[in-house]
Amino acid sequence: MISSIHPMMPEPSHDERAAQYFIRDFKMQLLEIGAIERSIAQTVAAATGDEGLALQDRMMADDVYRSWTSLRRLSQEMLWQRIAESVDRQLPELTARAQIAEPKGSVVVDPDFTAPAYLADVDVHLMPGGYASDRGDDDIRQGAIMDRGGAVYLLGRNGGLMNDGRGHAAMSHVFHRAPDFAPARTLDMGCGVGASTVPVAAYFPEAQHIGIDVGGAILRYAHARAEHVGAAIDFVQADAEATGFPDDHFDLVYTCAVLHETSHEAVAAIVAEAHRILRPGGLMVHLEVPARQDDGDPWSYLSAAFESLYNNENWWHGATTIDHGALVEAAGFRDVMVGYQLSTPAAQRGNDGFSKVSSGAFACWFVVSGVK
Repeated sequence: MISSIHPMMPEPSHDERAAQYFIRDFKMQLLEIGAIERSIAQTVAAATGDEGLALQDRMMADDVYRSWTSLRRLSQEMLWQRIAESVDRQLPELTARAQIAEPKGSVVVDPDFTAPAYLADVDVHLMPGGYASDRGDDDIRQGAIMDRGGAVYLLGRNGGLMNDGRGHAAMSHVFHRAPDFAPARTLDMGCGVGASTVPVAAYFPEAQHIGIDVGGAILRYAHARAEHVGAAIDFVQADAEATGFPDDHFDLVYTCAVLHETSHEAVAAIVAEAHRILRPGGLMVHLEVPARQDDGDPWSYLSAAFESLYNNENWWHGATTIDHGALVEAAGFRDVMVGYQLSTPAAQRGNDGFSKVSSGAFACWFVVSGVK
C-alpha cells in the first residue's frame, strides 16, 4: 500500500502502518480459510439437502465455522479501531489541509438534514458512526476514516488506496453502451468520499459533476480530497430517494456499491428518483457487488447471512435477490441491461467488457442500466 496517494489520505506512522498491514494480511488469510469453508458447505448441502437458514444453522453448529465467522467480525472491529486511532492523531493537520483557498468545486452541508434511518441507525460495515456521523463545523473525521479504512478493508483490490476501481468500471459500462457518450451534467448518488466521482470527472472534464451523500463530515472530506487531486466536483448533502434536483436535470445518474446498503423500499425510490431527474435520453447506471443468490450456490446464502448478521449489512439478502431488471423497467426505463462489467484500471470507449456471466469478486461488478 502506498501511503501518500493524495494529501488528504491519513498518513500512518511506522507502527500504525504495521498494524494496518497485519489486519490486511489477517483478512487475506481468512479469505483462504473461507475457500475451505465454502467447499465444506457445498459438501454438507449435497449430503443433507439443507439450504438457506437450515444450512446456516448446521454450519454455525460447527466450532471451526463459528470461530471463522467470529474472526472475520473481529478483523473488521480491529480495522476501524486502528484506522480511527491513526486519523485522530493527525486530525488537526488533515483539517487544516481541507481548507481550500480557491476551490474548483463546492460543498453544501445542510444543518437540518436528517439521514434515512436505515443509514443513521446502523454502523454499516461496523464502521463506528456509519456514514452519517458529523461533529459539525469543519469536521472531516468520518471521511478520513472511511477513505483509509475502505482501501484497507477491500485489500487494495478496488484501485489501491485511491479505491476508485468502481468508478472506472461504471464508466466502462457507460462506454460499452454508448462509446460517444458526453454528458453535460452527472450525479453520483451516495458518493461517499468521492472515490468513484473523481474518475468520472476525469473522463468528462467539460461536464458539471455533483455528488450527494448523507454525511456532512464525509462530504467535507470528499470536497477537499477532490480539490487536492484537481477534480472540480460539487458535493451536496442530500437523500438519494428525494434529491431536491429539478426534473430532467442530468445526463448521467449513477451509483457505485450503494443499493445494497439501502432498504428494499429505498431501492425502488432511488430508481424512481433517478428517472425523474434524468433528461429524456439520459442514462442511469447502478454498479453493485457481483454476489447473487440466484445461481444455486449454497455458499451465496451463507455469505449473505454473514454480511447481514455480522457486518451490519442489513439489506444484503434483498440486494442479492432483487430482480433489478424488472425494477428498472417498472420505473419507466428502456433498453435495460443487467449483467456484469469487467473491472479495468481505465475505461475504454466501445469496450466489450459486459457479460451475462460473473467472473468473480473484484474481477467484475454487477451492473444494471437503462435509458430514460
